[in-house]
Amino acid sequence: MTQSNPAVLPEKTLSKPDAVARRTRLREFQAQLLSRMQAARSGAHVQTNQLGVMIGQMRCLLDLQQAGEIISVGPITPVPLTQDWFLGLANIRGNLISVIDFSRFLGGPTTLMDKEARIVAFAGSMGFNSALLVSRVLGLRSINEMSQAEAQASVAPWASKRFVDREENSWTEIDLSLVIQDPRFLHVGL
Repeated sequence: MTQSNPAVLPEKTLSKPDAVARRTRLREFQAQLLSRMQAARSGAHVQTNQLGVMIGQMRCLLDLQQAGEIISVGPITPVPLTQDWFLGLANIRGNLISVIDFSRFLGGPTTLMDKEARIVAFAGSMGFNSALLVSRVLGLRSINEMSQAEAQASVAPWASKRFVDREENSWTEIDLSLVIQDPRFLHVGL
């Protein structure tokens, strides 16, 4: 004689409602995705969410279409006779990516490679195998919920937009497509 375990319910009882709920969520997700793709094609929807990161002590925003994969800091192979802000090469999913300490590039302190530091790779669509070492990733930020601040006159063209959030934190938008055109960024050799 076998005993039945009261904690284990028959499969039919759980699978039917779960399957229906999963299908419903999948349809909703697909509908949202289709609507976003159609809006992107028509140009009707302007991308307002950006990736918030800390570069040194500066809060920065990166366009989601320019920022690629975010990974924990792993082994970086140094390259001799390069600028101190050029950390070297990292193997990210089989691709050699140059890693830049953007805080050092900006003249700030060296970024500590602690448990919060991350490497933010440039999007593949940019055609530039590079990544930024950032102190911390702060998540998505909506510039619609921020007010635009006056740009500083001496700021590089790739960092000309500034915003202030509801908590009075200042954010600098970094345009990676302009960063890769900066001659100083392109010349890593000594």
